[in-house]
Amino acid sequence: MSLFTSFDINGSGLTAQRFRMDIISENIANANTTRDEDGDPYVRKVVTFSEKGEQTPFTKIFNQKLDHYSGKGVKVTTVQEDTKTQMNIVYDPSHPDADEDGYVTYPNVNIVTEMTNLIDASNAYQANATAFNASKQIAQMGLTMGRGG
Repeated sequence: MSLFTSFDINGSGLTAQRFRMDIISENIANANTTRDEDGDPYVRKVVTFSEKGEQTPFTKIFNQKLDHYSGKGVKVTTVQEDTKTQMNIVYDPSHPDADEDGYVTYPNVNIVTEMTNLIDASNAYQANATAFNASKQIAQMGLTMGRGG
């Protein structure tokens, strides 16, 4: 694994976590959105990641047997709507989006959960930035040693 590979891996982590923070921010911004373009309440979105670097099963097993590192970072696999968490139903007959019984369907966004996820994504972003800077310092030391001093 070359030094530049570590830059690519850390860069993919930075990009993935930044994207995750964007989706979390979108969830928070739409926490009270009761109507989208289709007239439905906003549905919370969830980002999933997977290992970057598609490999055939043969290549993966071959690299494992040779004790070679085969991963190349992380990538965003999907952004899916969270259909498992129930929507929030609130009685508010004066709301314009209330149904005939006076209930309004609010998004399934929990601000505490989103803020916890945002802290997690921010910490992961910071860890990738720290690893990237460490790799950069190693590269700079290598260039300095190459000049003789």
